[in-house]
Amino acid sequence: MNIIYKCRHCGAKIGSIRSDHIEESTLGFDHLTDHERQEMIQSNQEGQIQVMAICEDCQETLDKYPEYHQWETFIQ
Repeated sequence: MNIIYKCRHCGAKIGSIRSDHIEESTLGFDHLTDHERQEMIQSNQEGQIQVMAICEDCQETLDKYPEYHQWETFIQ
C-alpha cells in the first residue's frame, strides 16, 4: 500500500509512506470524524491512499493571512 500526503491548497506532494501493512491508529486516522475522513482521505483502484494535509508553505501563509482560511485554494 502506498500512502501519499498532498497539500490541500497548492497540491504539492508532502511525502509518502510505503507499507504492506499499517494500522490506522499509527497514522492517527482513528482520531478523525467521519466527515474529516471523507474530506481528507481518498483511495483509488490501485490501492493508493491520498491524504490531504497542509504543507509548511501554505501553513505559514495561513498564519500570516488568517482570512485565507475561507478559501479552499489561495495560491495563484
